[in-house]
Amino acid sequence: MNSHPSRRDFLKLVSLLPFLTSKLPEYVDKVRYVIGDSDQPNVLILVFDALSALNISLYGYQRDTMPNITHFAESATVFHSHYSAANFTAPGVASILTGTYPWTNRCFSHHSTTIDKYTTRNIFSEFSRRNYTKIGFSQNLNVNILLGQFRENLDEFTLPNEIALADYNLSDNLFLNDYTVAVRGERVYLKKPSEVSNSLFLSPIFWALKTLHKRNIQNELQRDFPRGIPGYYDMLYPLEDTIDWIMQKLRSWPQPFLAYMHMMPPHNPYNPRREFINIFDSSLRSVSKPAHFFSEGHSEENLARLRTFYDEYIAYVDSEFGRLYDFMQNEGMLDNTWVVFTSDHGEMFERGITKHTTPTLYQPVIRVPLLISEPGQIERQDVYTSTSSIDLLPTLLHVTGKSVPEWCEGEILPPYGEKEPDINRSIFAVEAKSNPKYRPFIKSTFALFRGQYKLIYYIGYDDFDSVFELYDLANDPEELNNLYDSSKSIASDLSNELLTRIQQVNEEYIPKE
Repeated sequence: MNSHPSRRDFLKLVSLLPFLTSKLPEYVDKVRYVIGDSDQPNVLILVFDALSALNISLYGYQRDTMPNITHFAESATVFHSHYSAANFTAPGVASILTGTYPWTNRCFSHHSTTIDKYTTRNIFSEFSRRNYTKIGFSQNLNVNILLGQFRENLDEFTLPNEIALADYNLSDNLFLNDYTVAVRGERVYLKKPSEVSNSLFLSPIFWALKTLHKRNIQNELQRDFPRGIPGYYDMLYPLEDTIDWIMQKLRSWPQPFLAYMHMMPPHNPYNPRREFINIFDSSLRSVSKPAHFFSEGHSEENLARLRTFYDEYIAYVDSEFGRLYDFMQNEGMLDNTWVVFTSDHGEMFERGITKHTTPTLYQPVIRVPLLISEPGQIERQDVYTSTSSIDLLPTLLHVTGKSVPEWCEGEILPPYGEKEPDINRSIFAVEAKSNPKYRPFIKSTFALFRGQYKLIYYIGYDDFDSVFELYDLANDPEELNNLYDSSKSIASDLSNELLTRIQQVNEEYIPKE
């Protein structure tokens, strides 16, 4: 048989050249996500703010809030006892990005940063050593303050105003070179009308104009978002727009890349799209818990109502995540990308407390989801030993062939490390937003996890100082039975460990005479 092309075949090929030339970039763009531009895998970290593991169907929740996450789990590693190092955004994210606990990086309060040395000790600086493209994006200004601190190691730092339907933060538009300082200043000068502002005329005028503009946008989208458009911190951002932007960027970021993407939903206000409103009935039976010392006075009925709104918002988030996951699957991007799905903290809805701005460290606010899909993974794995948000940095360094720095406090997550999981490893969480950054701990809450036990310790609160609580999470997952006075041996062991650790981290900040 003649293997040489005929003149007719040659002319047919030539006639296709214009078509091939016009389409070639599109096809090459898709192919490179199948074969990759290098032998290094991409890393995509997806953080959905204020998402509690306890409200996710994958982890046994009664409502089917996240069917797409359940589907994603079939080709991922699922971590069932994963804890944030803090119960609100700034310290929670700082711990993810630095691989250190809040008592080490000293990011304690809202609008806070880490101490200076972590400006060059973070996940972005470590990935700089292997020619990764580093990208940071967040809809939460507290996270953007941290990304602003780390921006020298970011190749792309995208602010919310590039995607938001409306962004009334002046810092996002006017002070890009001094972003961290500008956000803090703006929080002081342009406070809500109900708060005392440092600007007598500017703040009321700004709020009046902003309210009028927001009302006009809301009227336009009332049908799709009857409770209000998703947003927070003077921004409006339908999650659909953000997911569309991420999908567009995934096709254009130079590979290999490390991308940290922080979405505000399902953080309050809980404003899902119309089709997710009233999808859950009132048959959910949650455990009634006594009001805590730090109760905000919310009734069981009000907590149940808000929890339902929260669950609806989670279902909306899951739908948009499913759309992103399908896109990555169809484009072949999962073959050369590590995908991390997690959160910075959860929400309460119990003991008279809503949301997460609380001195307490109960399970709903610090147990968060973690799912990791490695390139080409097709089978599910489940990890039940306790893990921490500080473990993400060393794990992602390890699986991409990088060494873990000595200053990192986290450990390589099972099953990616070489050693067997330590079921008795101690893990900590810290709440210290009222504590001075450069002083020893005088007003804070701590949690220690070891094995099946959890110790909580409160210090410095008026009428609630030096208080311990001890729970057996294996037999009392709802944290109803405080064993501190009855289980003296384990209580003494854990409290001694925690107090010793606090004393150690305090030493550096004790004033020298």
